[in-house]
Amino acid sequence: MKSFLERRLKQQEEEAAYLRSFLEVVDSLLAERSFRPVDIGSVLTSPAKSQPAPKVAGDSIPIMTTGGARIASMTVEATALHVVPDANVKLDANSPPLRSFLIAKVLEPMQSKDKEAATAGSLSPDNILTYNLEQGDDVLKAIHIQNYGDDRRLLELKNAIRWTLRRMYEKTDGQK
Repeated sequence: MKSFLERRLKQQEEEAAYLRSFLEVVDSLLAERSFRPVDIGSVLTSPAKSQPAPKVAGDSIPIMTTGGARIASMTVEATALHVVPDANVKLDANSPPLRSFLIAKVLEPMQSKDKEAATAGSLSPDNILTYNLEQGDDVLKAIHIQNYGDDRRLLELKNAIRWTLRRMYEKTDGQK
């Protein structure tokens, strides 16, 4: 019983940390936008109006700092997501926002969930989320994500990536 309770407590603490990290993402998105009141009814009935999840091949989305500096571009394809930092932006590939948040709290749990679904037979093994980080001399060159899943997961990934790259950029003090 003690082992079970300790294991459950650890799981709950990990989930709480995961939720706190996403709360930070939401807070940063709210802070960068205006403090206009949001019409909750329209957001609940039509989330696509507030932020569409494009799935058109080659659709490129710029990632900007809150100050308006472009730091990367994100390209969404039918089943893939590619993020490439701008040539003049050097982001440390070993920085905590990338390793401890994006990989450990977002990508790895999604991949684990897909592997479990594939084991259970509800997802084809060919559709398991995979990711690859390109780096050179400890500088992030690109992030490639295959089989991101549905629109909800795409939105979650886009927000997490945007938040992560902004924090990484802030840690460089905006140096290019």
